[in-house]
Amino acid sequence: MTAFLEVQNLRKQYNPPNGVFAVGKDAPINFSIQKGEIYSLLGPNGAGKTTCISMMSTLLQPTEGDVIIGGHSVTKQPLAAKQLIGVVPQELALYPTLSARQNLEFFGRMYGLGGKALTSRADEVLAIIDLADRADDKIETYSGGMKRRVNIGVGLMHKPDMVFLDEPTVAIDPQSRRAILDTVKMLNDQGMTVLYTTHYMEEAQELSDRVGIIDHGQVIAEGTIGELTQKVGEKDTLIFHIGSVPESILANLQALEGIDNAYIKEEELFVIAGRGRKALPMVINALDAQGVTMNSVEIREPNLEAVFLHLTGRALRD
Repeated sequence: MTAFLEVQNLRKQYNPPNGVFAVGKDAPINFSIQKGEIYSLLGPNGAGKTTCISMMSTLLQPTEGDVIIGGHSVTKQPLAAKQLIGVVPQELALYPTLSARQNLEFFGRMYGLGGKALTSRADEVLAIIDLADRADDKIETYSGGMKRRVNIGVGLMHKPDMVFLDEPTVAIDPQSRRAILDTVKMLNDQGMTVLYTTHYMEEAQELSDRVGIIDHGQVIAEGTIGELTQKVGEKDTLIFHIGSVPESILANLQALEGIDNAYIKEEELFVIAGRGRKALPMVINALDAQGVTMNSVEIREPNLEAVFLHLTGRALRD
């Protein structure tokens, strides 16, 4: 595969020279996306994902650096670069009193489509997003997930070579989320290059050929799922489903032999251990001593959440 998008020494500072850095404060960011792959930027809210997409799509001028898309510089040849990409923003960009078809045709005209080509492409996109049967209903009658799918459709109207999807599954129901993930896979199977931003580890794990982990405006690690999980070594995660756990137990658990870290998220206790099955009895004894009731426990092999915890010292959704 050849690089279709190259991020070169990118930084964004608001109100320089003394303003806040959104991206690249400690060092400029660099990464590339190969033609035909799904590349995910994985990180918490506020990590700089949307700022990165805004610079890549010419919506935001970089303070330093450049992005090359299909051989075109976004700072020197923005129109040529924009013709190659479709952008699906995190916020809905639709007219609620128009139908799905009318929204698609409106934005299609902005891309220069017209006549039979416009009508035909709108039909194709409605099929892709699986909303042909609701094509003539007003957007205001749609569920949140359906609106998200139309939002994606808008970004596909001009048949881009690459699509940027910024947190496309935020605040939607599981069925709609599944439909969007399946659509991303289908587009990629048809040859489209995808940049996908998310704070959902499981989405990045399912979709991505490669992942860039971003935090505080820095890409702190990137690679395939296998390459990234190797960064935490052969470590397991013990997950205890519990009612409540006193925060004081965390220090006790971390002091046990073979335990690397422990943290609580919602009603689950996560314990990172070099050898999970060996550590399990010790952890259970420690919890029993504190009077903690366990509903169930599972042992999970290293994943992206473990990588993020290893690299940053906190859980992905903290």
